[in-house]
Amino acid sequence: MFLVGLTGGIASGKSSVSSILRELGCPIIDADVVARQVVEPHSRAYVQIVRQFGREVLQENGEIDRKKLGQLIFANEQKRRLLNSITHPEIHRAMLRQILLYFLKGYRYVVLDVPLLFETRRLTRFLNHTVVVYCDPATQLSRLMQRDGLTQEQAEQRVAAQMPLKEKRGLANHVIENSGSREDTHRQVLRLHTTLEDSMEFLLVRVVAVAAAAGLGGLLLYTIKWLVS
Repeated sequence: MFLVGLTGGIASGKSSVSSILRELGCPIIDADVVARQVVEPHSRAYVQIVRQFGREVLQENGEIDRKKLGQLIFANEQKRRLLNSITHPEIHRAMLRQILLYFLKGYRYVVLDVPLLFETRRLTRFLNHTVVVYCDPATQLSRLMQRDGLTQEQAEQRVAAQMPLKEKRGLANHVIENSGSREDTHRQVLRLHTTLEDSMEFLLVRVVAVAAAAGLGGLLLYTIKWLVS
């Protein structure tokens, strides 16, 4: 099994591509979903967040108010780093558990849906392939304005706060051009899926895993024989 990173920009259509891959039977690990799960009440990250940021970041039902927390760290680099130091290790551990589960189930590859894949670069060294969902700037602005009810100025500000899609495009192994119709996007995703399914990269990972398991088993057997001799 090997890992594929999927990313994009705001309103570029990453979620649509992720949905198509899921329909094709691909296992998807969504970093945003995992990020919400690791801060659920009474979790390790939740306790640390409340301790560091106070109960004012909680909703009435006791859950983390992500909007309030976001506003608190938006203009404060020190607080943003503190929050990341709390959540990122938990997110990575949770994602690793899901990856191992899919490995045991025999999947050829797993897609990691990570919005800030190239911004943080924490996961890129573990990925065999990276995919960027791209659309032209005019289409991106139009979709964002329509989706979120924003003015052009507001939409431009949100786009400008992210790494440019053109830059992400240059860093990726594969690009899904999502400026056109859904049908055209679907065809591109299907071709990508076929390419990844036909890849033999998963065999290398399994051979290494089997060899490692055999080595550990041999070491354990040798230790047992030594202890009882």
